[in-house]
Amino acid sequence: MTATPTTPAAFEHDRAPIELPHRTRIEILIVVLAGIFLAALDQTVVGTALPRIVTDLKGNDVYTWAFTSYLLTATVSGPMYGKLSDIYGRRPIFMVGVSVFLLGSILCGLSGEMWQFIAFRGLQGLGAGALFPVALAIIGDIFAPSERGKYQGFFGAVFGLSSLIGPALGGLITDTVGWHWVFYVNVPIGAVVLYVIWRTLPPHHEPDADRHIDYLGAAVFVAALVPILIGFTNKQSGEWTDVEVGGLIGLGAFFTAVFVWVESRAKEPIVPLELFRIRAFTASVIAFFLAAMGFFAAVVFLPRWYQFVAGTSATESGYQILPLLFGLIISAVGAGQLVARTGRYKALIVVALVTTSFGLFLLTNLRADTPHPLIWVWMAVAGLGIGPSFAIFTLVVQNAVPVRELGAATSSLTLFQQIGGTVGLAIVGSLFGSVFADEVPRQLVGAGVPQQYADAFASGGGDALNQLGGVGDLGASILASTPEAFRPVIEPLVPAIVAGIHQAFSIATSATFAVGIVTTLIAALVVLVVMPAGRMGEREQTSAERAAGERAAAELGPEAIAVRSEE
Repeated sequence: MTATPTTPAAFEHDRAPIELPHRTRIEILIVVLAGIFLAALDQTVVGTALPRIVTDLKGNDVYTWAFTSYLLTATVSGPMYGKLSDIYGRRPIFMVGVSVFLLGSILCGLSGEMWQFIAFRGLQGLGAGALFPVALAIIGDIFAPSERGKYQGFFGAVFGLSSLIGPALGGLITDTVGWHWVFYVNVPIGAVVLYVIWRTLPPHHEPDADRHIDYLGAAVFVAALVPILIGFTNKQSGEWTDVEVGGLIGLGAFFTAVFVWVESRAKEPIVPLELFRIRAFTASVIAFFLAAMGFFAAVVFLPRWYQFVAGTSATESGYQILPLLFGLIISAVGAGQLVARTGRYKALIVVALVTTSFGLFLLTNLRADTPHPLIWVWMAVAGLGIGPSFAIFTLVVQNAVPVRELGAATSSLTLFQQIGGTVGLAIVGSLFGSVFADEVPRQLVGAGVPQQYADAFASGGGDALNQLGGVGDLGASILASTPEAFRPVIEPLVPAIVAGIHQAFSIATSATFAVGIVTTLIAALVVLVVMPAGRMGEREQTSAERAAGERAAAELGPEAIAVRSEE
């Protein structure tokens, strides 16, 4: 009979590219997770310390660039690191990434001016760009496809854990020894990571990897991605028609088209377009892009709702979303174990994405008076849905691509996730602003505020409403901004005004989750239609591999082919 994809020959792919003793593999896994934890924790710790940092460095006017500079360099450099790790091996590239990250951390702690801090955050991001994709590629190197599920799920758990302890740790360090030490604590952890990786991970690289570096593609990639990310970041405070928003996005789109043209002709492209001929890879990157668009809205807007409407502190608001993170951790680890046991992944991804959509649908019912335990349940459902995405898409991509493309494929998946989150935040941020502006006068009247006063609030425009949406005592800020002659009239209405604004804010927050409902359902449809129903240890061949197989078969001759078929 003829050979099929499920014959024993098909499982020759189910081997680790680097075969090591089990104890050594676990040591490498632990230290790689520590490296990921280092970068993930840095983001949550810095978020808590940043208000103090920008106050000391007098940088409130460029507050967002402390995040944007890190995001830009990490996102742009990821695919380059992935490709370099395919050429020169994971060990040197991962060690370079950790070293650059630590150098950036030390310099951030030494910053005396805001421009220095922003520049050194960019240097940190340049190092972090290697940590995520190369760490995932290392797991792909030392474990066989059928084993990876047991361990990849821990990456989602690391992100959740960093979110749990990051806010408290950042606040504790900032309030005791000073914000500078938020960055210095990275050094001892990073030193351990460097030592263990140097001692345990072999300096392996694929012998057939082309050592040509696509410098033109790298330059055009930066020219395409930087204006797109800046444009979507600027959308938080601008309009789509603004030059600094739509103009930059359009410029990035132009260079994206140029990048695709350059990569299609490159000898060894940074993002191999050949990978998009593999259905499992294409379905994964598109679905992960869409899932990230929906998930990051929940992470950003729920803490803000807790601070503004529920009146919690910044640190407390982080802990209010623990049900979301616990659901993510449990499902990420559990999904990895399930895939490792069964080898099947497609149905699990579809169910997870539909569950995410259902959880986000529940969150669209958020109102100012919604009981907190009910919100926790809704968040837990959404977390249970999104967790498998962090674990399984990486498994599918690494299972689907040739070993020589493992780093480039993994970094491409990470790239689409980061861009999806950035695009999603821009869209939901714009949606939040428009819904909030529409709901304020309506909810004020519903709370008992006379129509003329409600119209006066609405006539202030988006900037005035954004001021109302700040954290603090809303009633006191309203009275403080009211002319003294009108305060006796407004003061009795303050409770109703606060209630109406809180309800409008809640409705606008709930509207942001609608975007995620749509994107996650589309992601589920993409997986259902495009992704093949394979197993770990099996993969479809690329066109180059099929051509090579046909040439080999032609050289063997018809008699050898007949013998092979009988086997």
